[in-house]
Amino acid sequence: MGNRNFDRATERFPVLAGLTPEQQARFMSVMHFPALAAGDIAYEIDSPCPNYLMCIEGRTRIFKTSDTGREMLLYNVEEGGTCVLTTQCLLSHTNFPAESVAERPTRLAAIPASWFHTFIAEVPAFRDFVLGDYTKLLGSMLSFVDALAFQTIEQRLARRLLVDAKGAAVVEKTHQQLAADIGSVREIVSRQLGSWEKKGWVSNGRGHVRIVDAAALATRQAADA
Repeated sequence: MGNRNFDRATERFPVLAGLTPEQQARFMSVMHFPALAAGDIAYEIDSPCPNYLMCIEGRTRIFKTSDTGREMLLYNVEEGGTCVLTTQCLLSHTNFPAESVAERPTRLAAIPASWFHTFIAEVPAFRDFVLGDYTKLLGSMLSFVDALAFQTIEQRLARRLLVDAKGAAVVEKTHQQLAADIGSVREIVSRQLGSWEKKGWVSNGRGHVRIVDAAALATRQAADA
């Protein structure tokens, strides 16, 4: 099973496929491959980060929760992705500053922290991947902060629907989940979706939103605040 999971990891992460056979053997000997069911916790807030995590399949949700219980999505990690906060914790030897939960069945490739630092020091290709990926993920987080600061609720909601749909017609999320994703509250999201439904842009169902006019949402997303 370990070899099969490592093969899947090399398919998702070309950096692993490009290692020498000797390097691959070292990675495979220390990696493990935890499986998470939907709703399982990957990291709790302020918990240590014992592993560098690479997502082979599935998706995790990284978020913060306020004292009043309101959630704020920071980002998702999908297959072929890594977690910027986990990398930051390992590089700075700090604890995880948020929460991470699997949104659907997820398989991870995990490199223990001690071996992560060894590979960073001894395997240039892996070091370049980690630092390059970390830089890109930081850029994505800055884009999220910009959106939160400078985009309207309408723009953020339109973008979230289009991103989650991935070209499909249905987003399998409740209004509450969408509100958490964009840093709003359910009542405002429901009101906005109701307005768009009247315009024929979306159709609201129980636990999902069907996109009827993706072009209209794309225009709304791009509109000036």
